[in-house]
Amino acid sequence: MARQDALKEPVIPLQQEDIEVLSERMGEPDWLLEKRIAAWGRAEAMPMPATSDEPWRRTDLRGLKWDQVMHLADSGEATLTDIPAHLYAPLIGDKQGGLLVFNRGKLVHREGSEELTEKGVIFTDLATAAREHPELLQKWLMQFAVTGEEDKIAALNEAFWTHGVFVYVPRNVMVELPLHSVEYAPNSEMTATHILVVLEEGASATYLHESASPTLSEQTLHLGATELIVGENANLRYVALQNWGENTYNFGHQRGRVGKSAQLDWVAGEMGTRLSKVFQTLDLDGNDSFGRLSGLYFTHGKQHLDLDTQQNHHALRTTSDLLFKGALRGHSRTVWQGMILVDPGAQQTDGFQANRNLLLDRDSRADSIPGLEIKADDVRCTHAATVGMIDETELFYLLSRGIPRSEAVKMVVQGFFDPVMQRIPFEEVRDRLTASIESKLTE
Repeated sequence: MARQDALKEPVIPLQQEDIEVLSERMGEPDWLLEKRIAAWGRAEAMPMPATSDEPWRRTDLRGLKWDQVMHLADSGEATLTDIPAHLYAPLIGDKQGGLLVFNRGKLVHREGSEELTEKGVIFTDLATAAREHPELLQKWLMQFAVTGEEDKIAALNEAFWTHGVFVYVPRNVMVELPLHSVEYAPNSEMTATHILVVLEEGASATYLHESASPTLSEQTLHLGATELIVGENANLRYVALQNWGENTYNFGHQRGRVGKSAQLDWVAGEMGTRLSKVFQTLDLDGNDSFGRLSGLYFTHGKQHLDLDTQQNHHALRTTSDLLFKGALRGHSRTVWQGMILVDPGAQQTDGFQANRNLLLDRDSRADSIPGLEIKADDVRCTHAATVGMIDETELFYLLSRGIPRSEAVKMVVQGFFDPVMQRIPFEEVRDRLTASIESKLTE
């Protein structure tokens, strides 16, 4: 079948010269520049995703003006004072293990713990890691998780990432206080983020990454990639909150790889953007590994959110647990498509996925598509998906006790999200998400 709009393939205004300028500005070594250029070659050869491609069938990119949005931020005037202070406030009391703040793709603030440095923990921006820890970056960056070969979007991120974070926790080291990074994009320039987290055997850490921007009149583009590599017997809690402005088109590839007897607890909050398409993949590579994926989203207006999740069981006695909950208003649309894949040798797998959607009016639409691909015969795998209007019986109960309807709706929505909210280990973050939900209910 001919690709949709084959004659209208968008023109990407960036070229190899832009990569060279970006790499020089960041002071990168030659091997990283070569890696970027190779990715650009792949990106040029790949077609732009279209609705004729199965993963993109429900998300149409023709409204995105590629020739206007693909202009890299120069980050010349970026400062910390331009960023809302609540985004980088301490997560627990007045302490945190480390903090990185980016504005327009530039690192504008850094905090770190001497104790963690003494233990060999690395928490730094990706550009610094390329200069100071090249052996680690060459070993791990886009080698085992997100490879840049998935599609044109992933290749473009590998070629043009503007900033990123490298977290490395050595063997048997426990990071007690949370690590925290923030990216802010106040202008209509393109930014591209790359997150790389590596926990060696027996290590543990908690890490929160937040992205935000104001809503502008012009389209903005963000390309993201996240790699979470959890070694044998290691334990990672990772929370990612996205609250881009509603002029932003956001695309991302995210993958977690979990080793033997290791655990990954992964929470994603998707509140912003005009249009998002995010691939989130969990690979349980080692025997007795565990992964929990939790997600919450609230769309309104004309927002379009497409989440594509994959739970891959590659070993014995692996367990995955996914719960995504979303609420919709206005003419917004969400798509969740999930798959549990069990390899032939992955016996005694326990896999579960559930997607719950709450429609707050009749103009919004939620597509919920769970799936199972089972190639082993000793497994327990189940899935569930629901899409429905707010329960009038619940509202009547609250109204009958003198609670105004607007307040009753807010209480029902908050109760709906609460199971996922409780999986976020930071009260201050939960409070901000609650405020964001309340603002969407009253707009």
